[in-house]
Amino acid sequence: MRSAPTILHLDMDAFFAAAEQAAKPSLRGKPVVVGGLGPRGVVATASYEARQFGVHSAMPMAQARRLAPNAAYVVPRFLLYRTVSEQVMELLGTLSPLVEPLSLDEAFVDLEAGGVADDSASARAAGERLRADIRAVTGLTGSVGLAGSKMLAKIASEQAKPDGLVLIEPGTERELLGPMPVRTLPGVGPATGEHLRRAGMTTVAELAEAGEDELVRLLGKAHGTSLFRMAMGYDNRPVVAERDTKSVSVEDTFDVDLHDRVRVRIEVERLSDRCVQRLRAAGHSGRTIVLKVRRYDFSTLTRSETLRGPTDDPAVVREAAGRLLEAVDTTGGVRLLGVGVTGLADYTQEDLFAQAAADEQAGSVLGRADGPEAPHASEGAGTDSAESVAPAERHWAAGTDVRHAEYGPGWVQGSGVGRVTVRFEEPGSPPGRVRTFRVDDPDLEPSEPLSLVPRLTDEQERVRKADPGGSTAAGRSSGPGQSSWPETWPKDVSPDGAGVSGGTERSRP
Repeated sequence: MRSAPTILHLDMDAFFAAAEQAAKPSLRGKPVVVGGLGPRGVVATASYEARQFGVHSAMPMAQARRLAPNAAYVVPRFLLYRTVSEQVMELLGTLSPLVEPLSLDEAFVDLEAGGVADDSASARAAGERLRADIRAVTGLTGSVGLAGSKMLAKIASEQAKPDGLVLIEPGTERELLGPMPVRTLPGVGPATGEHLRRAGMTTVAELAEAGEDELVRLLGKAHGTSLFRMAMGYDNRPVVAERDTKSVSVEDTFDVDLHDRVRVRIEVERLSDRCVQRLRAAGHSGRTIVLKVRRYDFSTLTRSETLRGPTDDPAVVREAAGRLLEAVDTTGGVRLLGVGVTGLADYTQEDLFAQAAADEQAGSVLGRADGPEAPHASEGAGTDSAESVAPAERHWAAGTDVRHAEYGPGWVQGSGVGRVTVRFEEPGSPPGRVRTFRVDDPDLEPSEPLSLVPRLTDEQERVRKADPGGSTAAGRSSGPGQSSWPETWPKDVSPDGAGVSGGTERSRP
């Protein structure tokens, strides 16, 4: 534990949904739900407006639609989210060399290691400056927690939501944690929480009063000891700049259960290729291939095979996944398939026998690229806009970016019965007009996401850096009741922007 609150935890507010609202002026202030739009899709993120209707992440999309039928339902655009995330992480890097990303929208920062804070006042100033910079660079808001440990900094950022900052003074940990539910502590999930409840412990204070010996008796040595220390407010985990990737995987949930064994095999091969693409993009190879199969009755089977050496060869991964599939009974139908690679390394050891087999099968592999496909939607997440909209199939998923030869950039509001409806607007424009086209209109093409905030001029950038928290409209920190949008952006929204929805999502590998 530190004597000063120099560990910062940043959590962007409703990140995916907020990015969609920033990119689509007509959705600002409206309920927005991001996730897979197929019948088995899952909510990835819901805006705060949608959460008022009870919608939350990991909820089945069908349930979300019942709770908030007039919300905007759009597919995720991870290319946009990654771009914004990189901007945020770059800002964190200006505070300290020790930045520990947890996800696209969440990270720890060691302010002490960066020399920007050594007491409460300097830590608070750094946190407020970060929030102002994030708003200026991305147009989005983030919540900041400051404390003497990672656990408490994360708890503080949760209390700060949305768009706030909470600082926990060292020495007040026990008083703060005492009345909180046991689920507040890391590592206490539904099962552990229920186990503790049956033992009469529902608050953190009751865990501390029970003592270490009792928690060890209930939960085992490692978990019991760790939980007792956290209940007492102790957490000495350091901020780690590099978090090693342990595995790379992809999976798809199918709109209709797959019964054809040949079709299942084709999907496994498709997933294998996508997995290798991600593996190579991360600069890794791996030696253990993992196959995941969720059957019609929701039972999930996992099979794995360890190779003689690490590989990033798609033919090797396809063959291994195919062998694993042979050992799985798919009678009754398959709901979900996944392929992953673990045991990652930074080098590749070629499997000569597999490579020879791959060369012999090259023709069939090329032919397979044009083979039949099963409609599927990612469970809980979608794909980048370039993947979600396949020009050859002219399928337009709600929320994806497009550009029209005459009307310019816009996004798909919905599609069906041979028509696609597009709203033409940009991040810095007023809410745009809606037009409908044939799905095969040659003037309408998929597009890359536009930047959320127009690039500042050199003079604007100089002023922002000189006065990060104050005078520039884009950099002003808003308080309660103030708009979270830069004042250069329109705050009015059109009344017809809430009912955006789309057809069944169909992701391309």
